[in-house]
Amino acid sequence: MAPFPDKAPALSAAGLQGRRVLAIGESLAALTDGPLAGAQVASGAIAQLEGLKLADCDLVLIDADACEAPALAAAVKALALAKSPPPVLMTGANLPAGLVRNLLRLEHADILESPFSPEQLTAAMAGLLAGMAAPPPSPAGASRCWAVTGAVGGSGATTVAVEIAHALSVQEGKERVCLIDLNFADGAAAAYFGATPGMRLADFGASAERIDQAMLRAFATPVSERLDLLAHPREPQAFDAASRETVLRVLEIACESYDWVILDMPRHRRDWTLEALAGSDEVLVISELTVPALLAARALSDEIETALGTGLKPRIVLNRLASRMFGPAPSMAEAERALQRKALGGVSSDWEAAAASVNLGGPIAQHRPKSKIVKDVLALVETLAAESARRDATTRAA
Repeated sequence: MAPFPDKAPALSAAGLQGRRVLAIGESLAALTDGPLAGAQVASGAIAQLEGLKLADCDLVLIDADACEAPALAAAVKALALAKSPPPVLMTGANLPAGLVRNLLRLEHADILESPFSPEQLTAAMAGLLAGMAAPPPSPAGASRCWAVTGAVGGSGATTVAVEIAHALSVQEGKERVCLIDLNFADGAAAAYFGATPGMRLADFGASAERIDQAMLRAFATPVSERLDLLAHPREPQAFDAASRETVLRVLEIACESYDWVILDMPRHRRDWTLEALAGSDEVLVISELTVPALLAARALSDEIETALGTGLKPRIVLNRLASRMFGPAPSMAEAERALQRKALGGVSSDWEAAAASVNLGGPIAQHRPKSKIVKDVLALVETLAAESARRDATTRAA
């Protein structure tokens, strides 16, 4: 990754956006319109604590007064022996000493005495979530950042970015991936995943330095065990409200926290666009196989290459390729003549698979794993990843 140019806060509704909360006890599960607003709250039972991991949920809330004390004490003791359990906040009045001792075996746990106010619950949750370790930073220079942008509107750039991020997250190993939707005003990545966006950059104003790994964790919406999404709620004025410094700070921290960062770029230039592209290892320009789109892809690629002046050459990906016997659509060779450069590769057209996945929420690889789109995107990822590995080896040898 090229460097991008240029204490945990109190929890708020935005800080809980997308957080997965397991609530044991009806009184806590009913707080979704209050302190738990914005969280993904699931009502649970004591039995679900056995073997529960941080990958399964971000926070466990337990109303001890709604549970049998011996069974709860045994479940909490078992949870304390599990690997990487989530933080636990227990509420109740006159809690048994044995239950409290078992709770204190957990590295991240707290007790809130009943009755309590919504503000006290919010503060207790904030303390637990802030105390969680931030994702381990990637070794210097190990992170890879790929930017994806559309040559024209509706070219399928978000679909390609989603599939690339998913493909990277299911590779062998334990590498962590983050997809960042930088289309603040009208981004669709969260909708593609059926997720709730939780990044509100306007809240920081000119205080970009407040953003750290703990804050990024609060922003992130977990999509799978190794894939997080950073997306902004759709707001018409969001581009004007988010400062250049704040956007670049988010990108910088993301590249320190994840092994792979995929940027879904807005098509129109913002005051931070060139710096975001300059900090990327690859820039992918997504084009349809139509003459206007191909001409736009060529112009955009030339514009980026000239503006950056760093030697970084955008790579063009031809989307929605269809096998043809006859018809007016350009062939791959004809498209490359129009582009006046070679395309990195192509992604086949499979409207049914793409539409089904968008409607169901999730990547095409999840709902239609045999789609040609999945195969083509995987080929792109393997090509780019292999080139990154070769560059790393050359750099180390030098």
